Amino acid sequence: MIRSSNIILKGENDRAILLDYEHQETIKPLPVVVFCHGYKGYKDWGAWNLMGAAFAKAGFLFIKFNYSHNGGTVEQPIDFPDLDAFGNNNYSIEVRDTIRVLDWIENSALPVDRHQINLIGHSRAGGITTIVTAKEPRVSKLITLAGVANYAERFPIGEALKEWKEKGVMYIKNGRTKQEMPLFYQFYKDFLQNEEELTILKQAQKIKQPHLILHGENDETVVVSDAQKLHKASSNSQLKLIREANHTLGASHPRHSEQLPLHLREAVQCMVNFLNA
Repeated sequence: MIRSSNIILKGENDRAILLDYEHQETIKPLPVVVFCHGYKGYKDWGAWNLMGAAFAKAGFLFIKFNYSHNGGTVEQPIDFPDLDAFGNNNYSIEVRDTIRVLDWIENSALPVDRHQINLIGHSRAGGITTIVTAKEPRVSKLITLAGVANYAERFPIGEALKEWKEKGVMYIKNGRTKQEMPLFYQFYKDFLQNEEELTILKQAQKIKQPHLILHGENDETVVVSDAQKLHKASSNSQLKLIREANHTLGASHPRHSEQLPLHLREAVQCMVNFLNA
């Protein structure tokens, strides 16, 4: 197996996008799977490394990366040492970073089948990858994993929104790291300025590529109805609900087991079957 970790790409505002890849030794071009992490996520979270190994074993070139403003740094790619970057992140940045990764793949010397470049977006990145797929003919197939269907409804409203605007920042408690994580008001302003492009269901209607929508029936973070709305909007989609699965499909951080959680293993098998079809 060939692996490379923490390759540095230039992301938004010259911040680094850290990227890993993994694949079997080969002289043939391989189909590519690009995994995009969600909110308060990063490429080395939980069982994502195990998932990558499973895709590589199945014959794919698996790529995962950290968004440039996810709160990690080159020196500390795990967790959130750079809260200023985290607070200055927004959906538009993540769309552009995802396209930067596609550009890097296209120009790399890796054994890439450029006719089979596939995206997986988990949670918040389900929306990002939907938006990217709608505008990117380079994407062959899309998989949204516990994907969000509507960004607008996830913003505060009323007095909370007014207070956010007045103070310029609000804070989100990270239950695991205990950090008070800032979200600067620019996040909402950017959404309003780019609302047409960032309206996930409108972009889903433009998708011509095959689209697999995977969602846990017991998702406590993104409700199952989001998956159903995506399925209705995306005309070339199929919906698969995973019985009793939660938002992370049984994974948690840190991950001490060398085995994929049961529900994530089921999801990986579904994804592999979809990509090979």
